[in-house]
Amino acid sequence: MNSKKTLIVSHAPFWHDGSGVPERNYHTIIAALPAAIVGIAYYGAPALGVISLAISTAIIWELLFNTISKRPITVGDGNAALVGLLLAMALPASAPWWLVVIGTFLAIVIGMQIFGGIGANPFNPVVLAVAILMVSYTNHLDFDAGLVNFSLSFPSATDPLAALKAFGPAAVAGLNPVALFMGKQVGGLGSTCGLALTIGGIYLILRGIIRWEVSIAFLIGIFVSALLFNMADPTRYASPVYHLLTGYTLFGAFFLATESTTSPVNFIPMLIYGALGGVMTVLIRNIGAYVDGVVFAILLINLINPLVDKIRPKAIGKVA
Repeated sequence: MNSKKTLIVSHAPFWHDGSGVPERNYHTIIAALPAAIVGIAYYGAPALGVISLAISTAIIWELLFNTISKRPITVGDGNAALVGLLLAMALPASAPWWLVVIGTFLAIVIGMQIFGGIGANPFNPVVLAVAILMVSYTNHLDFDAGLVNFSLSFPSATDPLAALKAFGPAAVAGLNPVALFMGKQVGGLGSTCGLALTIGGIYLILRGIIRWEVSIAFLIGIFVSALLFNMADPTRYASPVYHLLTGYTLFGAFFLATESTTSPVNFIPMLIYGALGGVMTVLIRNIGAYVDGVVFAILLINLINPLVDKIRPKAIGKVA
């Protein structure tokens, strides 16, 4: 009888650079902390509560699943903590406790563990969880309705994308792009400060945790498609700069679309993958039913990732 052998491979994308899964996760947590801290500064204790509950319950769900399924305990690799943090950053500070608990269950158990754990999930767990919450609990993911009782420390007490969807570019013409980039807008508690998110994204790129191709292609896809819409009818569609600075755009570009398991590993596929995500985002925002299309756009490109990643340049030379 042949002895059983275990095939050991590196974590996707299978390009070993000396780093391990825990290192990647902890560096990503470090990169996300500035935006999370800005959210706590804006929204106070409720934001801190959402973040704390999301991280702790994500770890608990993974620990329970590992125990029940008799798998090795993996909470030490930091992946559950990272998923919990990113999920919290996408939620409003007013999210009720049960919504946070359901969200972490969807991300950890449904989005990742039932497929075999880290590296085996076909969709980004955070994106999948947020998408299900957006469809199932629309009112709680309505940032205007959820944050109406908050005393905000910035003037724009409305979701700029919701205002654009309802009233057109004229309703948001007075918003200062610099203020938007600094996070002075209503949205997810850790997904609105463009400056903090960009700093985190640059940190991840410089550390080699994410590839710049996906992020830049995603942002270019948004810019070009939004520009075409704006040129066709500027009274109906906002400028591309507005699309870049609002909603989940920068959060998605640096922290969601770049998740290693669900994004391509080759150069041309990464550009196609990111650009398609950007185009789909603008299409959903401008002609779709939802205010922000980033989450659904990333789900769609996650779905086509295996096909896109098969694109290869032809080998040089010829068959003898």
